Amino acid sequence: MAAEPGPGIPGVSAAAAAGVTEAIEREEGVTRRPVGRFAAFVTIFAIGVSLFHLYGAIEVVPAQFFRTLHVALILFLAFLLFPLARRFRDRLRWWDWAFALAGLSTAAYVLFEGWDFAYRNVSPTTLDVAMGWLLIALLFEATRRTTGWVMVVVLAVFLLYAFAGPWLPHPWTHRGYDFARIAATMYMTVEGVYGTAVDVSSSLIILFCIYGAFLQFSGAGKFFLDFSFAAMGSRPSNAGRSVVLASFLMGGPSGSGVATTVTIGSVAYPMLKKAGYPPNPAGGLLAAGGLGAIISPPVLGAAAFIIAEFLRVSYLEVIRMAIIPTLLFYLSLFLMVELDARKFGNRAAPVDNPLSVWQLVRSYGFHFLSLVAIVVYMMLGYSPTASVFWAVITAFVVSFMHRDCALLPWSMLHPSGWRPSALWAGLRDSRLVLALREGTVGMLNVGVTCAAAGIIVGVVTLTGLGLKFSSIVIGYAEVFARGFSDLFALVGIGPSESMFASTRLLFTTIFTALIVWIVGLAVPVTASYIICAVVAAPALTKLGVPDFAAHMFIFYYAVLSEVSPPTALSPFAAAAITGGDPYRTTLQSWKYVLPAFVVPFMFVLEPAGAGLLLQLPAGGSWWNVVGVTVSALAGICALAAGVQGWALQRTTGFERWLLIGAGVLLVYTTPVTDALGALMIVVALGSQWLRRPAPGARGSG
Repeated sequence: MAAEPGPGIPGVSAAAAAGVTEAIEREEGVTRRPVGRFAAFVTIFAIGVSLFHLYGAIEVVPAQFFRTLHVALILFLAFLLFPLARRFRDRLRWWDWAFALAGLSTAAYVLFEGWDFAYRNVSPTTLDVAMGWLLIALLFEATRRTTGWVMVVVLAVFLLYAFAGPWLPHPWTHRGYDFARIAATMYMTVEGVYGTAVDVSSSLIILFCIYGAFLQFSGAGKFFLDFSFAAMGSRPSNAGRSVVLASFLMGGPSGSGVATTVTIGSVAYPMLKKAGYPPNPAGGLLAAGGLGAIISPPVLGAAAFIIAEFLRVSYLEVIRMAIIPTLLFYLSLFLMVELDARKFGNRAAPVDNPLSVWQLVRSYGFHFLSLVAIVVYMMLGYSPTASVFWAVITAFVVSFMHRDCALLPWSMLHPSGWRPSALWAGLRDSRLVLALREGTVGMLNVGVTCAAAGIIVGVVTLTGLGLKFSSIVIGYAEVFARGFSDLFALVGIGPSESMFASTRLLFTTIFTALIVWIVGLAVPVTASYIICAVVAAPALTKLGVPDFAAHMFIFYYAVLSEVSPPTALSPFAAAAITGGDPYRTTLQSWKYVLPAFVVPFMFVLEPAGAGLLLQLPAGGSWWNVVGVTVSALAGICALAAGVQGWALQRTTGFERWLLIGAGVLLVYTTPVTDALGALMIVVALGSQWLRRPAPGARGSG
């Protein structure tokens, strides 16, 4: 759901704006800036794509045709807007048109063949196989243009695995598949390219992108920023708190980490600088706030829609599971900026905003209606697709509640504006046209990624790789668990079978987190989640972890790719704005998000941890949810203080490790670990209290 920043970013110098654009293009592909007739063509085509998907939200279109058309339309625009190489970005070449038309041909062939096409997937014709491999080749090239070479290499490895099964060593071996079988699976069934990821991309992701564009072009983003800055008061931590609140309000409807980082950073960095933030910590905070956009309801990131499909639950259920982890994430950030105010000696930064909170709410508060509309419609019983459709309509209607926010010129509401010439002029220059255009253009990266990820899912389905991989991960976890058992035996402690099972689950969870993180270093969040959901999730569910907990755990660790080099897009964009070092900014962003990213371990290590996802364990009550939430909050506070090196005052090395250890122990949510973690916090704070400066003496920091 990446938003495409323009050549100039308001509030940012030309050099910084160029740096932001370069950082984004390095990871998401070089893009053309259409002008003249080409720009008009792209706008008209993109509007047509948006309207087609809005139509598909309220009318029944057969999935076989809807998904193939979705992929073909996305490929067509991707090849026109993403050049073959940077040196060809100045204008279209003939090969761009050739690739784009070839993308359309993959859908035209399916539409021409009709229902017979799907029925003969077990015995495809030569032309079927050729068209299947044409689609695969086009996805490889579109992925290279929009995402980069790393994802292409990942796709190639999975395809080679499908071919090379008979020659691989145990336990990786499988029967192997030929060109025809692979082409048929990828192109002619819903187990390959047109599987779950494209289903979600075509029915939800693009609609949410349109919804986010409607909010942005109606001025909702600016209102959320102004509201956050005006609401946070004049304390020394007001600059940091404003960034956190703005990230929460803007991130929810945008679902894009880098777009949220750039939008807020362009306005907030001068205020952070005045408050006393050095460039690298300021960039780290902006990137951490942007990362929150991918885990914040009501939109979350693109991967969240795929979670609902994999789990066969409603999207409202995914939103419900995300509520407490999201609140804990932002509470962690709020605590970190409060500690920043003491650590950096921050000053209150005056907000250059002529309107008070109440004036803003009175004039523009209707934007909150658009923000909650999706959840309201889903609670009324609408499907997720219908909910986002009507949320788009709601955003359009409420935009007319203020003249400055209307998506159509006010002149078009008057009978004199209904003349054909006046209607054309009004539509041509309207924000509605821009919103419909950006709704499609803004999701091209994600759309291509979802289609390409279908190749990976198809290979995993064909070869049974998920079960093989889970057995390997569990096997290594058992080796480490036995090693710990032997270590306990050396000191005279005979671990029980339950202790062995818990230790095995712990190591399986750690290995899974490492796998997700490593995959996330190479590919975007959506692809990282899809790959690991089909490959690594079975390892957790085999050990008794509920499937919803396993998938949410993988989702949260896939999100870490947003702040992990070499795809650390948000920190790199933030560093371009602040003038900081990109890699030091990335380390700072890790510091800000680390406390909250211990929380996902609570989902899987103990049954009680499911309470954080608002799922009650067997025989549990809502008091279990309260208890595990309090434990998580205490653990986050301890980790935040330990990571920052500051609690009541600057910590000693002993106090710091006590707080970090307490935070880790509280993750287990058992009575023993909770009690020990609480004791360590008390000891650390007691040590700080005893070291407090004498009355009248100068403070320590």
